[in-house]
Amino acid sequence: MKKVFKNIFLQKRFFLVLTGIILCFLVSYIFENISFIAKLLFYLFLALIIVDIILLFLSKGNIVANRIVPDKFSNGDENNIKIQVTNQYLFSSRVNIIDELPFQFQKRDFNFRSVLKSGEQKFYTYNVRPVERGVYSFGNLNVFATSPIGFLAKKYTYDQDKEVPVYPSFLQLRKYELLAFSNRLLEFGIKKIRRIGHTMEFEQIKDYIQGDDIRNINWKATAKRGQLMVNQFQDEKSQPIYSIVDKGRVMKMPFNSLSLLDYAINATLIISSIALKKNDKAGMFAFSNKIENRVVAERRSSQMNLILETLYNLNTNFVESDFSRLYIDIKRNLPQRSLLLLYTNFETLDALHRQLPYLQAIAKQHLLVVIFFENTELIAYAKEKPNSTLEIYEQAIAEKFIYEKQLVVNELRKYGIQSILTKPEDLTINTINKYLEIKAKGLL
Repeated sequence: MKKVFKNIFLQKRFFLVLTGIILCFLVSYIFENISFIAKLLFYLFLALIIVDIILLFLSKGNIVANRIVPDKFSNGDENNIKIQVTNQYLFSSRVNIIDELPFQFQKRDFNFRSVLKSGEQKFYTYNVRPVERGVYSFGNLNVFATSPIGFLAKKYTYDQDKEVPVYPSFLQLRKYELLAFSNRLLEFGIKKIRRIGHTMEFEQIKDYIQGDDIRNINWKATAKRGQLMVNQFQDEKSQPIYSIVDKGRVMKMPFNSLSLLDYAINATLIISSIALKKNDKAGMFAFSNKIENRVVAERRSSQMNLILETLYNLNTNFVESDFSRLYIDIKRNLPQRSLLLLYTNFETLDALHRQLPYLQAIAKQHLLVVIFFENTELIAYAKEKPNSTLEIYEQAIAEKFIYEKQLVVNELRKYGIQSILTKPEDLTINTINKYLEIKAKGLL
């Protein structure tokens, strides 16, 4: 019984009930000539409260709720969460569901209101979009239930202190794998690139089927068999593909709430998966003032899990990146010619010139692709109509920085270094296209 009354006193509605009782006494005191009516109202009000207490706290039944969350969240994507609520009372109940979301989402008073019939079960669905990796802690799932009378509410608390880790975007990884399986990659910007040259090993002669390259027809075998025969080639396999992620301070810049580092991490996860499916070796490492988070390029079955866990623990360290140390490490640890996808960012030509000698040295031994980012916010600002002389001046400065990005591309091309200048949101698609282009041209 103590628990029942303690629960009642904890409810906000108790104060409304207390106010009602006081008002009844005031009415009874002031209007003595209608004291019978006031007393009748008071006793009726008191009886309803007692019935409400019996229905909510003493009768059989309760409200059962459960928060259904995935084992891990995908960073930068919409992640689905469900709340399952069941009314086990013998009467209909109005419920107010308040979910205490992790502080990273900055959402307060996140609730649902509904009416549940006796024995009814409902699901409430909402999405959350994390923009930082790490562990997200949910608080209580609070459910306030009222009877048809509605004077009091009983509080139920479920799923206390639920923790969910946020990993690099595995949802995008699944999306691209599904699109590749259904041959719908062209709809999302993945180019179909014609293979140039013959950087392939001969495998066998087989019967011609529709769709085979007619340039591969073996005329001698065709004459002997009396039907079209074609040479089948096998792609060169097991070429090392390394994603190199700059985790210096230049990669902390956010776009659409997601940092450049996280865009690079998501792209690394997907390109590693594609490389493995193309029978190449996938690996990665990160650098700033030192080399860290290394995964040696391999084709083993556990490689993707190893890369995923390594990317999960990768964070910006807010220092200037040391490209000389990067060059020394690559020279020492990567003896085999490899495709190096370097995710970094150069805002000016001067910033590139400081690192250009090291990039040139790396490109002599490996196929280096420097991947950096357009400043989409600066581009959008430069396109706005100016309203003052100051805005004209600021837009001129913005256009200068935008032009410098193109100069960086031209400077890299002049020294034979391939590059990708991309919007952050297009990073994954442009990186995949560059990888497929390199494979098709046999540049590696």
